[in-house]
Amino acid sequence: MIKIIKKQPVLSICLFTAIMLLPNLDVINVSIMEARNFITAREMVQDGNWLLTTMNGEARYEKPPLPTWLTAVSGMVFGLKSVFGLRLPAILFIMLLAVSVFKISMLLVKDKTQSLQHAGIAITSFYIIGITIEAPWDIFTHGFMCFAIYQLFLLFEKDKKYWKHTLIAGCFIGLSFLSKGPISMYALMLPFLLAYGFTYKFKHLKAKAFSYLSVLILALVVGGWWYVYVRFQDPATFTAITEKETSNWSSYNIRPFYYYWSFFVQSGLWTIPAFISLLYPYLKSRVNHLKAYRFSLLWTLFAVVLLSVIPEKKSRYLMPVLIPLAINIGFYIDYLIRRFKIMTDARETIPVYFNFGFIACIGLAFPVLAYVFLQENISSHWFSYILASIVLVTIGVFILLYLKRKNMTMVFRLTVLFFASIIVTALPLSEGFTSETYHPISTLKDEVKSEGIKMYGTNYISPEMLWYYGGKIPFISLHEGLESFPKEKTFGLLTKDPIDKVTLNKLEENFQIEKITTYNLNRVSKASKQYNDRLLNVYYIFEKK
Repeated sequence: MIKIIKKQPVLSICLFTAIMLLPNLDVINVSIMEARNFITAREMVQDGNWLLTTMNGEARYEKPPLPTWLTAVSGMVFGLKSVFGLRLPAILFIMLLAVSVFKISMLLVKDKTQSLQHAGIAITSFYIIGITIEAPWDIFTHGFMCFAIYQLFLLFEKDKKYWKHTLIAGCFIGLSFLSKGPISMYALMLPFLLAYGFTYKFKHLKAKAFSYLSVLILALVVGGWWYVYVRFQDPATFTAITEKETSNWSSYNIRPFYYYWSFFVQSGLWTIPAFISLLYPYLKSRVNHLKAYRFSLLWTLFAVVLLSVIPEKKSRYLMPVLIPLAINIGFYIDYLIRRFKIMTDARETIPVYFNFGFIACIGLAFPVLAYVFLQENISSHWFSYILASIVLVTIGVFILLYLKRKNMTMVFRLTVLFFASIIVTALPLSEGFTSETYHPISTLKDEVKSEGIKMYGTNYISPEMLWYYGGKIPFISLHEGLESFPKEKTFGLLTKDPIDKVTLNKLEENFQIEKITTYNLNRVSKASKQYNDRLLNVYYIFEKK
């Protein structure tokens, strides 16, 4: 098996990612960012808004359209209601990112085994997977950019026959820009260029000047044409949206400079190895490839510093840092694989035993923890519960056994397998965490259609509610007089909160109003900190007297 993986590393990475992520791709509820993007993709297909993109019929130019195009095409194949189909392109870009990490690592260390370890760490880093749900378009921009960086690396290193890399790098940088603007250029490519310059130096600058210029021109053409098109087709809206987005960088979600200093925690299972991998004085005499290690360390730290300079900060903005960090962690893991059996210093061994022992204990404790949290809901998820318990307990036992034998090769592989097994076997149990008050809106569109009435909204309707509704909902105001109301004799209305008594009494002078139900997309109870009032909407039917 190991020989096959080494012989076909790219295929192995893609297959492992597919087996890990595809079976339960539609289990988790659609998030707010996904809903916005999926609605835009739906309206591309249904309304033909492929260039002047919309959400609920209104202009949405905040994000460039390439990921939405890919999602819309996938939706056309699998169905626009298929969450699996709409999420599939993001998973393909996790594969592209992991393959790019492998390829970059091969240039650094020229060792398939170690490079596969780097790729394995990348696709089992918590937030690299989590970003596909929380902010799915990020994986597209960073996936494109990661492959572009691999091509830039080849361009920098080669003395001849580098024009192919010039063209590919320019195109992929442009595609990254067409996915989410300059985000990845700033957070991933710029720190890469700084780290490369400090570590390897830019050679043959004059000889390759035209190639570098070509990369820049290609990137601008491929990545910039849509912005130019929208700027001329809808200048007022484009300018207003651009000004709002730009102002957010300095006035929205402002955090202190040190907000990102715990970035290594986002690697999840690799948190302790990630922290230790950043200790240059400790590792500089222990790694096999000091120059490559120095490069990955600088790439990681430059990315954190550059992101810290920006006043607006969100935890998801740190996702690109995990890419060079995965390579950096890999150098520490390689050191453990080579030397752990002969280590005697407790300062070196205790963190290793604690990190991987803790992971094993999670596996051993899973049956009890899952039973406690699921409680009465476990009756409808017995198969998933038993399967997950057997798999995770077994892996936990083997991690402890190999940790005792100081076989870090097997401990590493089992840790990667543990992460994958949680997603494959335990993720379906999340459906058991559904509150009795959960009331989806997915059938409402068909109901109002069968009744022959039109739906309207007021106050606020969350993107998730709009997505699950399955169509556009025009907005009206309840406080601007009867002339602003729909012309239909009977219509439906969704409101964020119940209509207050004063407004209701006034409206009842002209309408017979019936409160039908409250739709609630919260799967957790109201007592939970994760409960969100924006996922509620009250449904009324208005009939003119």
